[in-house]
Amino acid sequence: MRRNRRLRTTPAIRAMVRETHLHPGDFIVPLFVAEGRGLREEIPSMPGYYRLSLDTLAQEARELWAMGLKSVLLFVKVPDTLKDNAGTEALNPEGLMQRAVKTVKDACPDLWVMTDVALDPYSSFGHDGIVSEGRIANDPTVEVLARMSASHAEAGADMVAPSDMMDGRIGAIRRHLDAEGFQDTGIMSYSAKYASAFYGPFRDALDSAPVKGVEAPRDKKTYQMDPANRTEALRETRMDVAEGADIVMVKPGLCYLDIVREVRNAVDVPVAVYQVSGEYAMLKAAAEKGWLDHDAVMLEQLTAIKRAGADLMASYFAKDAVRLLG
Repeated sequence: MRRNRRLRTTPAIRAMVRETHLHPGDFIVPLFVAEGRGLREEIPSMPGYYRLSLDTLAQEARELWAMGLKSVLLFVKVPDTLKDNAGTEALNPEGLMQRAVKTVKDACPDLWVMTDVALDPYSSFGHDGIVSEGRIANDPTVEVLARMSASHAEAGADMVAPSDMMDGRIGAIRRHLDAEGFQDTGIMSYSAKYASAFYGPFRDALDSAPVKGVEAPRDKKTYQMDPANRTEALRETRMDVAEGADIVMVKPGLCYLDIVREVRNAVDVPVAVYQVSGEYAMLKAAAEKGWLDHDAVMLEQLTAIKRAGADLMASYFAKDAVRLLG
């Protein structure tokens, strides 16, 4: 009689036949950067995660590399005084993002640095694009994103990560990077980014939520994808690959594992998944209440994401997971 349980009888045999393995190279570590010095400010809605000033960012970069983590994805918290509708500060060669890139590269030259490319941290409206007559203006926004990407490349970024979901931005960014001499700078496109309710803690971390009560869209549903749609994700992803994306991303993670598998089957470039702030916060809250085993559930979630087809995972759990993986 065939007994499948023979391959489950001990930890040794389970490890030998395990199909999906996690390792440090799977992870992209999101980092939040703010002005100041000596800053390591915990984000209330993301227990155990912090906003970092440039000096503590350098320390963090060295620690991540020592742990075997190979990549970071940088986000910046921009002071309100520097925000406007055009995202002017995004193009400042001495802006916080540009200085953050240089800081990480000086501290740990081999760490792969990715940068968020979107206008919401710089926007007085909290949107990923320029607001015009109550709408998000696609093409003017794309022009700024292309210049923003080149500015990050000039600062030393290895890869830019457009998270805005404007149409045509991957092609425009690729052309602009090439024209400016940054042919080796990669693009990780947020290709299937859904208008999810799981982003709340992230927007708290960067103070980047859409501003209510102004002449602008109330939410991001006119450019981020409808959570009900599946084939649209494939259309978006294929377009991004055709325009020059080196890596494509599905965001969020756990609620969209069917999309991850569809995308993995449809394209021949690496597929990333962003396990977002709401997913992180829910597990932290449940574990604090004693309702879930934090480490066991965390590893189960990460394994599920990789099993679904992710080659890379941007996760706030990266350090916790690597410590457990030994």
